[in-house]
Amino acid sequence: MPLTFKTIVLNLVLLMALTGSAGAAERSIRILALGDSLTSGYGLPNGMAFPDVLQRALKAQQPNVTFINAGVAGDTSSDGQARLDWSLSDTKNVPDAAIVELGANDALRGLPPAEMEKNLDAILAKLKARNIPVLLAGMKSPRNLGPAYAADYDAVFLRLSKKYGTLLYPFFLDGVVLDRSLIQPDGLHPNAKGLDVIVKNITPSVMKLIQLASAKAAGGQTVR
Repeated sequence: MPLTFKTIVLNLVLLMALTGSAGAAERSIRILALGDSLTSGYGLPNGMAFPDVLQRALKAQQPNVTFINAGVAGDTSSDGQARLDWSLSDTKNVPDAAIVELGANDALRGLPPAEMEKNLDAILAKLKARNIPVLLAGMKSPRNLGPAYAADYDAVFLRLSKKYGTLLYPFFLDGVVLDRSLIQPDGLHPNAKGLDVIVKNITPSVMKLIQLASAKAAGGQTVR
């Protein structure tokens, strides 16, 4: 039976719809990892930074997700805020989501928690204005700074997460910081085994972030 013009048009429309759906499913998701030395991979071989290990761990489940290493050793929350615009400056490759891991150096320098909160607030506000979903990685203050400082510092991350509706991973070094076998000789940074523990622990939160980024990329509603 010869094909009618109507049938040909319907087949073309169906083919275009199927092709478009496949393209959307295969669209690459870019996740910015904005952080300090814990993100950048201080003391570890090339290719062993947090974003690298995370991407390899998720490759089988999320082959279209790319993590961008925007970690700089020594950065405080103020430094991270100062370079956020640069990290978002490539308008053709704006990240679909972000992991924000900052604040450890603020505590190590004994900087006021209120100043850290102000800086992180500015970062989260800017990302929210760009409709970029965030996973906020929390920190805990060294206890030698006293209970008052620790209480003020530790409360910042949960408060900001609630304010901006971000995902929260309460403590980036959870399961690592008290285990000397997982820490480098400097007593501060995770070694390769420690980083594996961090990645394993944070992966469920990252998967939720990928869900939000995928929904946004597909033009759907984001659900937290």
